[in-house]
Amino acid sequence: MDAEKLGFLIAGGPAIWAISALSVLTVALILWKCWDFVRSGLWAGGQVTEQAVQLWQAGEMDQARAALAHRHSVRARLAYRAMQVQAAEHLPDALAREEVERTARGLLKRAATGLRGLELAATIGPLLGLLGTVMGMIAAFQALQTAGARADPAQLAGGIWEALLTTAAGMAVAIPAQIALTWFDTAIDGVRHDLEDIATRIFVPLCGEATAPNETAPNEPAS
Repeated sequence: MDAEKLGFLIAGGPAIWAISALSVLTVALILWKCWDFVRSGLWAGGQVTEQAVQLWQAGEMDQARAALAHRHSVRARLAYRAMQVQAAEHLPDALAREEVERTARGLLKRAATGLRGLELAATIGPLLGLLGTVMGMIAAFQALQTAGARADPAQLAGGIWEALLTTAAGMAVAIPAQIALTWFDTAIDGVRHDLEDIATRIFVPLCGEATAPNETAPNEPAS
């Protein structure tokens, strides 16, 4: 670390050290979530899962399950589990749907792991900066009071500059954290919609069996 950067840390006081540690943790968390999203297939288009669902709806159930058996993306895991429970003859429709919902909740919860940390960084970054600024302003005005009539305006300006440094540092941490949090939340919302669509389409044949094709619906005149 060069002398200039060390001077910034010393000038900012304890608050700037806390913000520096927070910035390192925030960057590490963002990088980890990017890797986790790639590994879980959240940013993938889900083409293989879509093809498997189409096979399932076309009645090619064995082929559909075989296409997803060894895939580990969030969409594929939900689709494969939904196909398993939908095909289980001993499992009532209501319980099968409940199991699929439970699986989807677990997958989404796993995908959201770590986002609370980014939310915390976006919240407390500016607060730490403000705390450092307030403490620095207090120290600057205490020095001004001690100096009395001999106060040097340049010294006061330097103290205020050092105090405002922590506010800028806190915002520099909070802004990327908030951008990343919004980015990840948007991706999870898209996956949540996809999981609902996949589960519904897999259960469509089962829903269609509730009413026979030639059966007339209640209160509807026969054609």
